[in-house]
Amino acid sequence: MIAPERFQKICRLLEKRQTDLTLVMDNVNKPHNLAAIIRSCDAVGIHRVHAISRRSSIRTKQHTAAGASRWVKVGLSDSIVPIGKKLREASMQILVATYRADAVDFRSIDYTRPTAIVMGEELTGPSEDAINLADHFVHIPMFGMVESLNVSVAAALILFEAQRQRKAAGLYDSRHFSDAEFERLLFEYAYPRLSAVLREQGKPYPKLDEHGAFHPSDVTE
Repeated sequence: MIAPERFQKICRLLEKRQTDLTLVMDNVNKPHNLAAIIRSCDAVGIHRVHAISRRSSIRTKQHTAAGASRWVKVGLSDSIVPIGKKLREASMQILVATYRADAVDFRSIDYTRPTAIVMGEELTGPSEDAINLADHFVHIPMFGMVESLNVSVAAALILFEAQRQRKAAGLYDSRHFSDAEFERLLFEYAYPRLSAVLREQGKPYPKLDEHGAFHPSDVTE
């Protein structure tokens, strides 16, 4: 059985998850950047991110990064267009990080709204499809000789501004999941191997008590 202290930590994690805040990695391909961005997403309470690439070599790296991420769900796709459609259906504003004349300071955006942040490929930036999806273009003001930041650093700055605004607005004070979804995720995070076996067998998850324990007979019947 899971240690009660760890179970409570997972409970607190899920209580803070922001289901209406996400990040899209548009052809981001360096493993250390993928991993760093996902860690930042976890730190600000993002539940799900998206990794996009048409190139199999990049998808392999993204798949590896997704597999290493236990606490953030990573959806993989070969096109940003259907992802953009789903984001629109969820009434999310789509922000594309890029340096261009009509880009606004990333701090001027209202991140308390349902928001998707798109970060482009390390060298070439966001794809044309991503550009076409944008509600706003955002940039990070800089006053030195360098013209751009590492994509994972830029993502972290934007994400923590979103966290700051959302915390001030009290959006971390109420649960975003339904009771059923909360209980499902709680079991999967607390017992990842067992939950995988039960899913494969088509069996329901057992009910957990306040300490994260369950009766063994609930999974052997």
